[in-house]
Amino acid sequence: MRTVKSERVFVSVSLNILELFAGVGGFRVGLERADENLFVTKWANQWEPSKKAQDAFDCYNYHFSDSRNLNEDISKIPDDFLENLDLNMLVGGFPCQDYSVARSLSGGMGIEGKKGVLFWEIVRAIRLAKPNFVLLENVDRLLKSPSTQRGRDFSIMLAAFNELGYSVEWRVINAAEYGFAQRRRRIYIFAYRNDLNFYHEQQKYSDDELLFSEGFFAKEFPVEKFVVKDRITIGELSHDIVEISDSYSASLYNSGVMRDGKFTSIETAPIEEKAITLGEILQPVEEVDDKYYLSDEKLEKFKYLRGSKKIERTSKTGHTYIFSEGGMSETDDLDKPGRTMLTSESSINRSTHIVKVGDRHRVLTPIECERLNGFPDNWTNTMNDRMRYFCMGNALVTGVIERIGKRVKSITIESD
Repeated sequence: MRTVKSERVFVSVSLNILELFAGVGGFRVGLERADENLFVTKWANQWEPSKKAQDAFDCYNYHFSDSRNLNEDISKIPDDFLENLDLNMLVGGFPCQDYSVARSLSGGMGIEGKKGVLFWEIVRAIRLAKPNFVLLENVDRLLKSPSTQRGRDFSIMLAAFNELGYSVEWRVINAAEYGFAQRRRRIYIFAYRNDLNFYHEQQKYSDDELLFSEGFFAKEFPVEKFVVKDRITIGELSHDIVEISDSYSASLYNSGVMRDGKFTSIETAPIEEKAITLGEILQPVEEVDDKYYLSDEKLEKFKYLRGSKKIERTSKTGHTYIFSEGGMSETDDLDKPGRTMLTSESSINRSTHIVKVGDRHRVLTPIECERLNGFPDNWTNTMNDRMRYFCMGNALVTGVIERIGKRVKSITIESD
């Protein structure tokens, strides 16, 4: 597969991809649907720490045995492996972490927070492999974390990309608002090298033009042409990432662009499309095993958990307070897209989907959870039901990635 890179020109027959934190392959499923000849995942890494069973990796490896799939701690992947990759695109749904940084006694940057190292491993891979494009996914609260210094974590990320010579667009996308079956809000981050034709093409437009119509996300995920509630922040990032970690904060919204250390972030409103409903993804009654139906006892527990409540509680310090929780419908509306699926799906908790079919109540089946994310039926049947639910709660909506892939494809055509 031939690729040619130069300072300003990018021509490609295929895009060689490295998928980090690969899970069960949501990025790959979506990108290959967009164009299986253009998007060629050659390397993938998936490793679940402190677990003997590596269910997600086994599932990925079962479906995609043609790539080099690594089941190891990302920090153990040597520099020379990353440096020698002929890499065009890096993708990953990385864990939500603590991103704060500090100076060590020697003056170097260290990481505060046990999971913070994971983002810096992405930075290491980018620095060594120098991909043309980077596509990342995370929970939307990333824009507001930490609560004591809102916007700091994402600003650190933007500063890291700027230091590496990349520009960034981001968008919080609710999959259901663009026609998919799940009301799943996630932030998607697209970074591109500043020596590509795409960067120079984007320089023709103002930040507002990029965010409303001409940018990366606006082409596939159109928005209304106004700023919601006048929510806009224009800023410039310090070149000192430690300084950002120590004192910087900013109000960041669901759309944004960063070029050459300067950024604009605004709140946009999607031009909504008709979504697939929960009822449309349910399996026929004859295909659903009795084990997914609820006993009267379990149904009563779910009714309690989903009902409104006020409970007196005592804190560890002895302080008494009232815990209150609003009520929600006893069953999920089959005429709406599904709610956001969590890793605890099907367990006895408030967030589990409960559907009423005929006169019986049940949880969703693993196949229905796969459909909520747009995976083929039985994609995760390499593992037990509990892990199937867990992996789908961790997964992304593959249809969103497919549309992003189509946008990447148009960039490669425009750049040729």
